[in-house]
Amino acid sequence: MERITNAPPSARRFKLEVTMPIQDFSNAAEQAFTAWLLTQKDRGDWVDDLAAAARADRTFPKNSDLEAVRAHLRKQQADGDTFQAIEDVESDWQSGR
Repeated sequence: MERITNAPPSARRFKLEVTMPIQDFSNAAEQAFTAWLLTQKDRGDWVDDLAAAARADRTFPKNSDLEAVRAHLRKQQADGDTFQAIEDVESDWQSGR
């Protein structure tokens, strides 16, 4: 805080600055990935299974980027096939499927 210079020293007034957090939209597309994944149903492929597992996992990062999903999978000690599936799902998502 910065002291107001024109106030008498005994007043000890302080300038209060209000700051608003700046919303970062630089990774908005990646955040949309988890929302997209959670909505995948009735596709008839393995994406259904991965999406169902994500919906059933109460600790799945539902509003996060891909790195948070990967960190979650590492914490859960997921196997290599799961990580490969996430890469494949990301490709589907990017292609608009």
